[in-house]
Amino acid sequence: MLGEYRITGRRAADISADVERAVGEGLLEPGQLLPPMRQLAQDLGVNPNTVSAAYRTLRERGVIETDGRRGSRVRARPSTTARERIQVVAPPGTRNLGDGNPDTALLPPLDDALAFAARRAREEPALYGTDAVRPELARLAREAFTADGVPAGPIGVTSGTLDAIERLLTVWLRAGDAVAVEDPGWGAVLDLVPALGLRPVPVAVDDDGPLPDAVERALDGGARALIVTSRAQNPTGAALGARRSRELRAVLARHPQTLLIEDDHGHHIVGRPPHPLAGATERWAFVRSAAKAYGPDLRLGVFTGDPVGVDRVLGRQRLAAGWVSHLLQDTVTHLWRTGAVDPREVAASYGTRRDALIAALARRGVTAHGRSGMNVWIPVPDETGAVARLLQSGWAVAPGARFRLASPQGVRVTVSRLTPADTEHLADALADACGPAVSRHYA
Repeated sequence: MLGEYRITGRRAADISADVERAVGEGLLEPGQLLPPMRQLAQDLGVNPNTVSAAYRTLRERGVIETDGRRGSRVRARPSTTARERIQVVAPPGTRNLGDGNPDTALLPPLDDALAFAARRAREEPALYGTDAVRPELARLAREAFTADGVPAGPIGVTSGTLDAIERLLTVWLRAGDAVAVEDPGWGAVLDLVPALGLRPVPVAVDDDGPLPDAVERALDGGARALIVTSRAQNPTGAALGARRSRELRAVLARHPQTLLIEDDHGHHIVGRPPHPLAGATERWAFVRSAAKAYGPDLRLGVFTGDPVGVDRVLGRQRLAAGWVSHLLQDTVTHLWRTGAVDPREVAASYGTRRDALIAALARRGVTAHGRSGMNVWIPVPDETGAVARLLQSGWAVAPGARFRLASPQGVRVTVSRLTPADTEHLADALADACGPAVSRHYA
């Protein structure tokens, strides 16, 4: 059953830690069946309740899953195996279009912003007891939220979007709760949910975002939270339009206790206006990141939401990290206040490259998706074969397995390194590798 590996431990914590370590090191493989609880208890000389507690911990941490009489087995993709490991190493001479990074030529210089932050730190050093959020950053964030139709609410600052999502899920949900997630969707979220002991429920998406019927089914089935990307959805480029927003708000109105988390990580790289769902439920949060427009190392996210949820997040933050560095907050404040990035120019640059690739693929009979942001999603019948053939042609792309739960196969191309001269050559290689795609939805 376990091959050569033997689980060890006398306490529940030791047994669960041993199994999790073995999974992380590859000694226990995905899908591998674990011993029945009574058998393992007998082998270890412990009470069956001890093994039961260990297995419960492993389920809550997303390491194993239990299917009634079929027993417990290592998850197909345990939370200890991050999706970032599902990647293609681009050999020398290969163009890497799979890492999801922005175009560095579109990122602003940080010299003046960092100098401003340094001056502020000298004049007004951040000390224990100082407010966690810089007032000017909060003011700028609130003005931007209001302009985009996000309801009033307190402002919080986290170390990026994913940090905010994790904290929101933690303060509202309990282990075992179901979370509706986009499929295909951001791999980090698909990893995070089971790592927190929560159960991801896939929701199909199209170019306009999550399908209302799929969201309704997930919420009717007991999902207590919904995570939605408002624009520049990763990996499909989907963006919520006005009609889809109205449809989803109607669904959410029938489930007012749902925790709604909106991820607007495409802020300042997308020309399309947001159509927020915020306020459609009693528990909600709207999160923005500085990473895509200003640089991945600026690990800062601002969020707003219902007062109870924001207060819970900030309260837990005070007990852990305390606050996000005021040096970082002042740096982003300066970038925002001075207009260091022209969102229209950035959006147009990515849009030109994205649209050119999609049009070139269409001329070759290949359907591709990319309404906003820096990624293009291409459904394929065999993503492993497609990725391998593209490598042989000199192109590295991201395998769709990084972004999927139950949706059909695909590959993601990040256009930030594409030039006009590249487009036709890449389209030829993709057409040869992928063949025509017939599906219009990622169901």
